[in-house]
Amino acid sequence: MVYNFRLFWRMAYRSFFHTRGTHGELKGKRLKFVLLFYTLWPAYTLLTWFFFLLDDLLFPRYKHQPIHKPLFIIGNFRSGSTFLQRLLARDGGVFTSLRVADIFFAPSVTQKKLLGWLNRLDAALGHPLKRLLTGIDRRSLGQVRIHRISLFQPEEDENLLLHAWSSFFVVFLFPFLDEMPPYQFFDDAIPASERRRIMAFYRSCIQRHLYATGGKLHLVAKNPIFSAKIETLVETFPEARIVYLVRNPLDMLPSTLSWFSYAWHVFTTPLEKYPYRQEILEMTQYWYRHPLAYLDAHPAPERLILTYDDLIHDPERVIRDLYRRFGYPARKGLEKIVVEAVADARAHQSDHVYSYEEMGFTRQKIVEAFADIFERFGFDQRKPSLLEPAALPERIELDAASD
Repeated sequence: MVYNFRLFWRMAYRSFFHTRGTHGELKGKRLKFVLLFYTLWPAYTLLTWFFFLLDDLLFPRYKHQPIHKPLFIIGNFRSGSTFLQRLLARDGGVFTSLRVADIFFAPSVTQKKLLGWLNRLDAALGHPLKRLLTGIDRRSLGQVRIHRISLFQPEEDENLLLHAWSSFFVVFLFPFLDEMPPYQFFDDAIPASERRRIMAFYRSCIQRHLYATGGKLHLVAKNPIFSAKIETLVETFPEARIVYLVRNPLDMLPSTLSWFSYAWHVFTTPLEKYPYRQEILEMTQYWYRHPLAYLDAHPAPERLILTYDDLIHDPERVIRDLYRRFGYPARKGLEKIVVEAVADARAHQSDHVYSYEEMGFTRQKIVEAFADIFERFGFDQRKPSLLEPAALPERIELDAASD
């Protein structure tokens, strides 16, 4: 069975019953969200699967679409993966990524074809629909703090798995971690048959996207949660190119906690400002150690460990090395693409500010929890990063390049 109905009904039950004393207590904005979700999501899911079935009737050849040299960017959250993906996605002659619109409104070939026809009609009329959607996008998704989101920007295609209700991201909507399968420890904690089911669905979605976009481009996807899936990822995509981004835990962990907190507060009113701190600490430790252990045991030119500092300080060199190492054609204009991507990132000023103490951590506690990572990469254990205000050693302010 492709769809995880068991998890869907478990979350539905927990959303309405026994919520008192949980991070998803059924009151206030949580009640409004739950009622809206269960009014719209089932119909939306049925429509999405209707189009998936239409693909099998109208475009069955997508099932034979090869996936050549897909590039997967992994690592912990808040480690530069968004910056790298969106930079590469600017090279539209080599790469393609799934945008928010592709993931949620056109995951099927049929929907992409329909939207393509609608886009051509809109262009013939002077783009009135595009202007309308751009305005709506700016007033809705454009207001999301910390992580810049847009219908027209590449995003984590882990979200595709929400169509099968088999994603860790379910926990953002339903903050009942005790009800969730341990997707955050995917390779070691999920049964093999379940892992294959989930990744087969993800692969079919990628095939649909590549088929609908001509089949000649290379996928570039960034999914921090794929750090937990690296073994299954390589089994599913034998030609996979992998970039593992690693960032100083002193920057990564508080930023991740802050992002999770912000996401949960959109959909509910948690019992505390930073829920599940210990669970997130354990997850981030696994997302360092598991992929690094796999990459150490399976060295190959198609796999690269890259530090956040190297990416941010010299992106052009990193990108040129990446093209050469992974066998992608480097075309003229690559320098311009890098310059534009860096300028765009710097133009987005984040108000992402937080403190260790408020989260229940100290700098020393983080250093001890990730001692092996500090030792391996020689990360600074004392000084604030270059993106932090030097006068505030226990406070961090990050710009757009942080994720």
